[in-house]
Amino acid sequence: MSTAFIALGSNLGDRNANLLAALQALQDRPSIVVKQTSSFYETEPVGGPPGQGLYLNAAALVETRLSPGRLLQALLEVEAQLGRQRQERFGPRTIDLDLLLFDNQVIDEENLTVPHPRMQERLFVLEPLAEIAPKAVHPILGLTVRELLRQAQPPFEWQGRELKNLRAVVTGSSSGIGKAIALELARAGADVLVHCGKSVSAGEEVAGAARALGVRSQLIQADLRDREQCRQLVKEAWREWPRIDIWVNNAGADTLTGETAELPFDFKLRELLAVDVTATMLLSRLAGAMMKEQGQGVVLNMGWDQADIGMAGDSGQLFAASKAAVMAFSKSLALTLAPEVRVNCLAPGWIRTAWGEKASQTWQDRVLRETPLQRWGTPEDVARTARWLVSPAAAFITGQIIRINGGAVR
Repeated sequence: MSTAFIALGSNLGDRNANLLAALQALQDRPSIVVKQTSSFYETEPVGGPPGQGLYLNAAALVETRLSPGRLLQALLEVEAQLGRQRQERFGPRTIDLDLLLFDNQVIDEENLTVPHPRMQERLFVLEPLAEIAPKAVHPILGLTVRELLRQAQPPFEWQGRELKNLRAVVTGSSSGIGKAIALELARAGADVLVHCGKSVSAGEEVAGAARALGVRSQLIQADLRDREQCRQLVKEAWREWPRIDIWVNNAGADTLTGETAELPFDFKLRELLAVDVTATMLLSRLAGAMMKEQGQGVVLNMGWDQADIGMAGDSGQLFAASKAAVMAFSKSLALTLAPEVRVNCLAPGWIRTAWGEKASQTWQDRVLRETPLQRWGTPEDVARTARWLVSPAAAFITGQIIRINGGAVR
């Protein structure tokens, strides 16, 4: 027996009855067994002529002895049995049955494409499918249905622009988590100074994206391994804007990807101590002093959720030492700069950045095993937490370590 997933939809007549009739018609066939059915989801029509009614959608898991081609033919026969008429593309229909997945097969024939070529774009397919098969894997994209659903969902929208008229600096914001934070603060209305080390073009792209969100933004370049350049970065920021309200120390040495990943332990340690620890401390102290003098401000640093419990291996030792230092420092700096300046520290867990995208299956399995929410975190998850933590909504929070890790425990 093979396993297949079917999408069902109806927006003509008694939609609920149509879906139930289609499921029964499939079950009545001797070579098909309907094993599981999702809830029914009401959705807006996508494409097609205007004025269509709302759809009712569902997904079903079936087991079958039929080949993919024969199963598709059976679906077409059930559609015809229930009065489906194909008069116009994406037009209204009594019933629509689509073959989404068939085992782990990839098929590209004239009348049959598996996986369904647009399933990863359609919330009305992914939402019911994720209900019954969140861990089913798209054989081409290599992502689970749950991950596809998260990618397809529109970005979370906050109400209002609560950071309007505030000015922010985000270090290491030309890519990854820093980029996500810079753009999230811009969405909230903050003007943003984007910092980069080497990748000027990527930094300019982020600044341009921030400006497209209706705020002021420009790029500042500095090598944070150089203590003098750290000092100049703070001076230049206050020279550009006479007041900085938010300073996010996101920049970190990349010791997990590229050529650096192959370098010895002691080299990686020097890089992490220089950028993640020393630069964070210098920038926090310098920016924090300026903010305390101006009477207000927020400093946000970057830790690691496993720094205080440890993780085996070279990377665990390196990041535990460096990020634990940042976390402890942030708590002490919060006491020094209070009450004018708030200082907090984010502690992300398994976040799908460049390393996560290429991590082996062993690591992919470990992430899901250790994370109660059963997925990787995203840079946007971290960015939305940062947005809240630097906003007036978090005005009574300082000296805290905020873990963004899906409840991960070991």
